[in-house]
Amino acid sequence: MKIITGGAGFIGSAICWRLNTLGNHDILIVDEDTNGTKELNLKELDFVDFIDKDSFLKKINTGAINYKVDTIYHMGACSSTTESNMDYLIENNVEYSKSLGNWCLKNNAKYIYASSAATYGDGSEGFDDDIAIIPKLKPLNKYGLSKQMFDMWVIENKLDTKFTGLKYFNVYGPNENHKGHMKSMINKSYQLVKETGKLKLFRSMNPEYKDGEQKRDFVYVKDAVEMTLFFDPFNEEGKNATGIYNVGSGEANTWLTVAHAIFKALGKEPEIEFVELPDELKNQYQYYSKANLAKLKAAGYTKPVMKIEDAIEDYVKNYLVTDKYLSV
Repeated sequence: MKIITGGAGFIGSAICWRLNTLGNHDILIVDEDTNGTKELNLKELDFVDFIDKDSFLKKINTGAINYKVDTIYHMGACSSTTESNMDYLIENNVEYSKSLGNWCLKNNAKYIYASSAATYGDGSEGFDDDIAIIPKLKPLNKYGLSKQMFDMWVIENKLDTKFTGLKYFNVYGPNENHKGHMKSMINKSYQLVKETGKLKLFRSMNPEYKDGEQKRDFVYVKDAVEMTLFFDPFNEEGKNATGIYNVGSGEANTWLTVAHAIFKALGKEPEIEFVELPDELKNQYQYYSKANLAKLKAAGYTKPVMKIEDAIEDYVKNYLVTDKYLSV
C-alpha cells in the first residue's frame, strides 16, 4: 500500500492520479476536507480509503497501522505563505512530519516528503539542492521557515541517507481550484481574463527587473509528479535515491511570458495592467527562482519537461476551460 498525506489536495491528488494510470490502486488518502472544497479532486480517482489527518496521526503514534506500507508520500502541510502562527506551522509542518518519518524508519517504508523552494528565500545563496548549502538558507516567510526546520532536522539526524525530500518550485495545473488565494498565477489569471478580458501583474520594486520581468521557475504539476514518482521504491531507476532534491522546470520564465501564453491559449490579444505589490508581500517577494536540476538528473532522471507554453495550453484548454479535473 501507498499512503498519500494531503492526498485530496493539489499535488497529492495528482500523485494518486498518476499512480492510478500506472495501475496502482492500493492507496490510502490522508487529508482533511471540512469545507468540502477538495472532493472534486478525488471524484475520478481510485483509492482504498480516506482517513482524516488527525485520526491518521493517532494511528501512527499508537502503532495502529495494520497494513503493509511500502511508501508514504507526505504532501500534507499548511502551505499558506502568509500564515503568521508559527506554533501552528511547527505542529503541522514539522512535528507531524517527524512522526511520519519515525514511523517509516520503524516499518521499513520509503518516506518521500514535500519541502519547498520557499526555503531558498531571496535566492542569495542560489538554488542548488546541495546538503552543504541548506543550513545557510534564510526563508522570507514563516511557511518557508517551517519547511527549512524539517529539512534541517533530517540533515542533523543524518536521515538524508534514508528519506527523500522534494523542494517544489512554483507548481501549477489541474486540481488546484480549492486553494483559494494560494492558487497559481496561471489559475488566477485565467479567471481574471475570463471575467474582465485583461490581466493584472505586480509592478517591480527591484531596479534589476522591469515590470513583468520578474522570473520564476514554473513547473507543471504533471512534470512535478513524474519527478516525485521517480523515487518510488518500485521504480528501478530511482528507488535507491535519497536526499533532498529540487523539483522544478529548470528554467526561469518571466511573468510576461506566462501572461502571453495564457492569452494565446484563450485565443485573445494580450491586455495587461500593472498594479502595486501589496504591503504584506513587499518584504517577502521573490524576484527570481530557477531550480538547479543537476542532482536530480545525476540520480538518473531523464524525462523532458514540458515547455511552459505547451503546459499552459494543456492546462487552460483541457482543464480550466472545460472545468475538468485529473481523471483515469
